[in-house]
Amino acid sequence: MRLLTLVFLMLLGMQANAASLTASVDRTQLSLNETLELTLETDDATIFGKPNLQPLDGLFKVFGSRQLNQLSSVNGQARSITQWLITLQPQQTGYVVIPPLQIGGLSSKPITLHVRETSADEGNRLSPIFIDASLDRDSVYVQAQVVLTLRIYHSVSLYDDSTLSPLQMSDALVERLDEPRTYEKDINGIRHGVIEIRYALFPQKSGALTIPSQLFSATAVAPATGDRFGSRFGRSTQVKSPSIPLQVKPKPAEYPANTPWLPATNLTLVEAWSPEPQEARIGEALTRSVLLKAEGLTSAQLPPLQSTQVPGLRGYPDQPSLRNEVAAHGVSGSREQREALVATKPGDFQLPAIELVWWNTAEDRLERSSLPARSLQVAENPDLQQPTIEAPAYPMQTETERLWPWQLSTLLLALTTLLGFGLWLHARSQPAIIRTVQVGPTPRSLLDDLKRACQANAPLATRHAIDAWARQQPETLAEMAARFVPLSDALDGLNGALYSEAGQRWQGDALWQAIQNLPPAQTSSTEQEAGSLPPLYPR
Repeated sequence: MRLLTLVFLMLLGMQANAASLTASVDRTQLSLNETLELTLETDDATIFGKPNLQPLDGLFKVFGSRQLNQLSSVNGQARSITQWLITLQPQQTGYVVIPPLQIGGLSSKPITLHVRETSADEGNRLSPIFIDASLDRDSVYVQAQVVLTLRIYHSVSLYDDSTLSPLQMSDALVERLDEPRTYEKDINGIRHGVIEIRYALFPQKSGALTIPSQLFSATAVAPATGDRFGSRFGRSTQVKSPSIPLQVKPKPAEYPANTPWLPATNLTLVEAWSPEPQEARIGEALTRSVLLKAEGLTSAQLPPLQSTQVPGLRGYPDQPSLRNEVAAHGVSGSREQREALVATKPGDFQLPAIELVWWNTAEDRLERSSLPARSLQVAENPDLQQPTIEAPAYPMQTETERLWPWQLSTLLLALTTLLGFGLWLHARSQPAIIRTVQVGPTPRSLLDDLKRACQANAPLATRHAIDAWARQQPETLAEMAARFVPLSDALDGLNGALYSEAGQRWQGDALWQAIQNLPPAQTSSTEQEAGSLPPLYPR
């Protein structure tokens, strides 16, 4: 009984250690008169009550809080999540820390905020609805990213029919960032709702560029009147954002010529192998994945990476994977290239380094990112080795040899000739010999299996069938491909289908035609004469 109680207490302790109270905010930079939303979340179902907000006194003004309960299922197990959403307004500027908050036995981690002073322009605006537009920088390089932020302020309630004209620019690419954010801000003692929208702009030519103004249309809720229908109607309002000039700088003169122009805040190159390159063997595919990621550029702006071109290594590249990650600070583009490498011979292969030149827009300088050169060791593959037939070694004969070995060999040759002639006469008087059925696959059956696999367009079955058929041939598959070009091309297509994602589109007609049209191996006239025999039953 004591053991069960101890186990139960240990389980309760482990559950208590696993539970946590997580704190997060919707943004970390705001003005003094703006509000933000603090979220406290826990998955401990035993927690009841409300969090203690007394540590916020003197630092923030609490406008309200609400509690949300959610139930989800993870790996077949029910998981309960409780959230508290708290609206706060900072009471001082600078770096303000949200202190740890407690509920039950759990405590959250502190969060640091940057609170700015309210600008004079913000304090002088008294219009019920107005728009503020700003850029994150005054000048930008051509094809580099600049972030445009639109803030729509309204001190009156709005209906849901509000619209914003689309931002269209002929000399720049426009990418909208995330969904609009909403929060509140106090201006001259009047509380305003704020709708914040962000765009990523990529100017396509240098010189002076003007960000056009945008039109915001909305219907403001009219104050209630004495008649019973007065509250149904609103007042239609339209406001325009200010146009903003932008200076677009050309590509720097020190940037290398004939090199893709890559203006970014950060650029990284990463590679991955499957399997590990230390396990490379002949005939087996190594998949190399190279990921190029750039902050401040779209995936369409990233250049293709050079494929591997090393003698003795055959490359089968896949289609590149392009992806854009959109966040509040801008766009990050990535390009992933995957290539299957197959070694045709053992040895040490040197893969060259991959280097990209780019311009750091944050530091305004030229930089280089690279993957270092790699040494690839390829070992023999026992599964692909075939037994070799050693040629008989004939001893060197000299002029000082004695005569009796020749006489003895002539005598033996005469005796064997007489013996063979006698056996032939004896065989003529015997009935015909019934052929025994060959055990195991015959060359004909292996060829039929290869034909069926090619006609079925099955690359893996064709690979097994052609290997089995080649073992019955006097030559290896590599020797046949070396002397017959159509067979070599067809085998390259088969390998490409096996080591890439295009295997479902492989057609086996070309390989079967190459096998049918394969010319016989050339043999010397002496071998043909030695291999020819007289007919068994001459007429």
